[in-house]
Amino acid sequence: MEPPEEPLRPVIYTMENKPIVTCAGDQNLFASVYPTLSQQLPREPMEWRRSYGRAPKMIHLESNFVQFKEELLPKEGNKALLTFPFLHIYWTECCDTEVYKATLKDDITKWQNVLKAHSSVDWLIVVVESDAKKKNKTNILPRTSIVDKIRNDFCNKQSDRCVVLCDPLKDSSRTQESWNAFLTKLRTLLLMSFTKNLGKFEDDMRTLREKRTEPGWSFCEYFMVQEELAFVFEMLQQFEDALVQYDELDALFSQYVVNFGAGDGANWLTFFCQSVKSWNGLILRKPIDMEKRELIQSQEATLLDLRSYLFSRQCTLLIFLQRPWEVSQRALELLHNCVQELKLLEVSVPPGALDCWVFLSCLEVLQRIEGCCDRAQIDSNISHTVGLWSYATEKLKSLGYLCGLVSENGPNSEDLNRTVDLLAGLGAERPETAKTAQSPYKKLKEALSSVEAFEKHYLDLSHATIEMYTSIGRIRSAKLVGKDLAEFYMRKKSPQKAEVYLQNALKNYVAEGWALPITHTRKQLAECQKHLGQIENYLQTSSLLASDTHLTEDERKHFCQEILNFANEQKESPGLKVVLSMHSFAQLKHLHFDPSNALVHVGGTLSIEITLLSQMPISVQVEQIAVSVHFSIEKNSYRKTAEWLTKHKTSNGIISFPNENSSVPFSRSSSPALELYEMYERSPSDNSLNTTGIICKNVHMLLRRQESSSSLEIPSGVTLEDGAHILKCSNVTLDPGVNKIIFRTQAKEPGTYTLRQMCTSVGQVQFVLPHIYPIVQYDVYSQDPQLKVEPLTDSLLAGIPQKVKFTVTTGYYTIKNGDSLQLSNADAMLILFHAENRAIIYSNTREKSSEASLMIQSSEKVTSVSLPMAPAYHMIEFELEVLSLPSTPTSGESDKLVNKEPQRKNKEKQKAGNCMVTLDQKVSIDCPWSIYSTIIALTFNIPFKATHSLLSAGKRKYIQVCVQNLSELGFQLSDSNLIDTGNSPDLQLVPLNTKCQKGNKARQEDPRELVGDAEPKNSIYIQHIYSKQSVFFVWELLWTKELPPSLHCHFSLDFYPASEDRSISLKPYSYEFQVENFFTLYNVKAEIFPPLGTEYCKTGSLCSLEVSITRLSDLLEVDKDEALTESDEYCTTKLMYEVVDNSSNWAVCGKSSGVISMPVTARATHKVHMEVMPLFAGYLPFPDVRLFKYLPHHSAHSTQLDADSWIENDNLSVDKNMDDQTDNSSQKSKSSSHSAASVEHKGLPMPRLQPFPSGQVFNSSTGMQILVIPSKDDHILEVSVT
Repeated sequence: MEPPEEPLRPVIYTMENKPIVTCAGDQNLFASVYPTLSQQLPREPMEWRRSYGRAPKMIHLESNFVQFKEELLPKEGNKALLTFPFLHIYWTECCDTEVYKATLKDDITKWQNVLKAHSSVDWLIVVVESDAKKKNKTNILPRTSIVDKIRNDFCNKQSDRCVVLCDPLKDSSRTQESWNAFLTKLRTLLLMSFTKNLGKFEDDMRTLREKRTEPGWSFCEYFMVQEELAFVFEMLQQFEDALVQYDELDALFSQYVVNFGAGDGANWLTFFCQSVKSWNGLILRKPIDMEKRELIQSQEATLLDLRSYLFSRQCTLLIFLQRPWEVSQRALELLHNCVQELKLLEVSVPPGALDCWVFLSCLEVLQRIEGCCDRAQIDSNISHTVGLWSYATEKLKSLGYLCGLVSENGPNSEDLNRTVDLLAGLGAERPETAKTAQSPYKKLKEALSSVEAFEKHYLDLSHATIEMYTSIGRIRSAKLVGKDLAEFYMRKKSPQKAEVYLQNALKNYVAEGWALPITHTRKQLAECQKHLGQIENYLQTSSLLASDTHLTEDERKHFCQEILNFANEQKESPGLKVVLSMHSFAQLKHLHFDPSNALVHVGGTLSIEITLLSQMPISVQVEQIAVSVHFSIEKNSYRKTAEWLTKHKTSNGIISFPNENSSVPFSRSSSPALELYEMYERSPSDNSLNTTGIICKNVHMLLRRQESSSSLEIPSGVTLEDGAHILKCSNVTLDPGVNKIIFRTQAKEPGTYTLRQMCTSVGQVQFVLPHIYPIVQYDVYSQDPQLKVEPLTDSLLAGIPQKVKFTVTTGYYTIKNGDSLQLSNADAMLILFHAENRAIIYSNTREKSSEASLMIQSSEKVTSVSLPMAPAYHMIEFELEVLSLPSTPTSGESDKLVNKEPQRKNKEKQKAGNCMVTLDQKVSIDCPWSIYSTIIALTFNIPFKATHSLLSAGKRKYIQVCVQNLSELGFQLSDSNLIDTGNSPDLQLVPLNTKCQKGNKARQEDPRELVGDAEPKNSIYIQHIYSKQSVFFVWELLWTKELPPSLHCHFSLDFYPASEDRSISLKPYSYEFQVENFFTLYNVKAEIFPPLGTEYCKTGSLCSLEVSITRLSDLLEVDKDEALTESDEYCTTKLMYEVVDNSSNWAVCGKSSGVISMPVTARATHKVHMEVMPLFAGYLPFPDVRLFKYLPHHSAHSTQLDADSWIENDNLSVDKNMDDQTDNSSQKSKSSSHSAASVEHKGLPMPRLQPFPSGQVFNSSTGMQILVIPSKDDHILEVSVT
């Protein structure tokens, strides 16, 4: 019962059935305890455990207690669980043994016999104990004796089937305990009975379901059985389990219908294939529609009856489960499925009947949900109910079209008869909705009553549905309902209202790319625009439809003809031109420039071939195709060269444009693409970069205002700008498919030309492509004449003829007859020319234009090259030979054999030494197009590198010159000569090279060092030298008197390329150098003697080493240095000797170095003896003996130490590497200086050691070896082989 303070609470319909419990015995006694029993029984929950692994549940038990009658007991075969008594209770308060024996025992026996006869084993005997009766009857036996008798008589094996209830009407703890025990027992027995009987019922139901393939099986009979189970679950308030039963019935029936549609039909389905005669919709306002249930039970229900009843039961249970939104979802699925099932079963349905049933059912479900939910819940769950609103709107529209309520003239008699038949099929309104003002029945009846009423109801439903769809973000569905509204308005002759909905729907479809809906909507929109007289919009839509491949060929031709008809009409009566978008009429596919680099000079001709894909279904005669060209000159403009412009152009001249789907032209925004360009601003003074940025050149198109009233696909305000820069092509026929159109233009003004728009004119209709993308440009340039001089090889070699290429780019200048290049002659470079020299003239596309002979005239100072006549923007190329005289390289200070600090050897110097020496020759050229001279610098490489060295053999002296070929060419060498530039009569240079005959190659013992020929005069000997090879030349110095302190030499050598003849006289290669202090001063000789008494030296034995130092000349100018000590008799100088063995063959015992005082006079000899020990057996080379000048220290703050003290000082270091005398002396000098500085830091002065220049010391024992034999007791024999 609802509380009075909530009178408006939604009514929940339920069934009043409860499990039946029969009561026998004392009825007055039961009546007295019934109020307490009915109140206390459902208070405590019980755990219900079921079979088949189903989860246990807590349930509250309620019962319907009725008086026991034998008629209530189930008969055999009765499957009704709702009337099944689950428990039988016998009530008694007998306390007298005599009464028990006389009447009570017989009564209980009779009761149990009836139960046994009906196989009912669920019973309970309740004995009520009362203290009041115990006081009134003092002679009675104890109460337990009656209970014991009952238990003995009736409960032999089930003693718990007899319970005692003590003073049930009193309020005491004993009474409460008694009640608790009794209620627990009662609940337990009830649950046991439920479990047992429901389990048996379910087993029987499964058995019946498994027989569904047998003939005679009836779905209606099975339906009633399983629904009994659902009723029991609902009775136990297990609504979820009850819903499962109905869902299983729903799925089973649906499967049978699907199988029937596939040809596998059951016989019982024929009952549901009868014609539909009533379509009054769903009934959801009472828990059980007994009328339809009886039809199902009697197998007289139609498909709609079964579905209606089944859904009503599901709806009731879902509302009990507080899941009203699932009701709306299931309802929508049910309505759609019923429509399909009627088709599958081929059920005869009158026209419009199914629409009425769906409409009424939608509104019934919506009102049922509204009845159990408040407004806030409904508003927040629109997404669940909007589908029903939309479906109801759709069905109402269908009924309006069917009944003639949307036609222009209203319904006719046939329509009125159909309306009457439909209303008759609804029947009378149900009592539960008769008093409702807005019941589905009244709404449908009112909507079908008149045109105005239908329009009101349909518009209300449509607007409400659109609003709901929009609020939840389902824009597509809202636009679809809007399209239905537009169709309604078009039938009502209101195209101005329909256009808004069609435009909105088309906008959404285009944005999302739905091709077929776009086509359908455009057809509707075209019809609407035609009725409204929107010519431009109609023509644009027609062009889109004419190119739409989703239409048939006839439909496309129709819309194309509409455009052509309008264009022809306007020709006869000229008026305002109509501008349409071109993307639907034709698509720009490719563009090809000729020339391909899209670069043309001023006055040149440029061809542009465009490929248009016509999308019209028929051939269209086009009066004119025009392309608007935008001309621009960059800021800080300058005349670009053709080479510079070519680097920024495509190689093939073909530009492809992206494909567009004409039916879905712009799936995104229809705004044009950005035209971005780089921008640089430079300083006018030094041309330095000041600012840089990006400029958008089509900002006026991007920022324009979008007109909301115009069509999305029609570019408003797009026209072809009139101007001087327009490319035109007239009288063109565009066939369906690919068409090629050629434009030609003559360049007039230099700059950049950008193709911006394209317009195709058909009568007064213009199809405009407002923006050509990607950006298409061509450049017109005005180029200054240029002269370029470049060698034909990677590098120019001095001394031999080299070809140089002259390229004259005429630019805007025209080469006239008599124009020439005036080349100033350089002293060190000659310009050679031949009579066969020719010049080739090319066009600016590198196509050969002509060829002419080259006339060259030369004077003492100027060489004149006459240029052939050539038009502007051409190129003239010719070749000349130049000859750079090889300069005379001189030996640098680092190469002189002087007693100065030489250069340090390192890898960088070695690498630099292998590079050719370069010579820069500059030529001034006067061009006919300029008053200024052009300075051309040519770099020549000298192919040879020459080095010299001084060789000694005692007092005899030799000069060796090495010539190295550093180039990649091979040469022929001849006439090598070395002279003394001082012309000393006492000096003679005698060549010592082995001569080879003319034409023979040099001996190639070493590929890097070839000994060349020194040819006497009047005889030519040829020496071949290849790339990266060297040739050596040797002369002996002979003199009759004292030699000069220095010798100045000049080396010369004739050379020719090996691959050419000697037709041209070439200047010889020359090399000058100077040799100083080259006379031999000392001779050093070493000898090794074996131990006394032995013939050979042995390993490990001490041997005697004797070093003889002999002065070969008297006092010379070079001896006058710090080490010289003068006396009356003779002069002496201090020398330092050192014995080292870098090969570790000898061990020097004792002092290995010392300082001696050497007289400066011829044949003065000093000998030094020391002991050495051979470490290996074999022929061992002698240890090295080195000689240095011993120079005193110049420190004034220290006492000079004696020589021996200096020698013994460990800080005195001597370099052991004497391979190169020059470098050794340098290192030794630095090392000595460093050591001296180190000692000076400690307060001790250090002397200096100075190496002798090359040639002043001759070691006569260099290269000598001595035999060393192994010792006899050596177990391991080590032999040194050198």
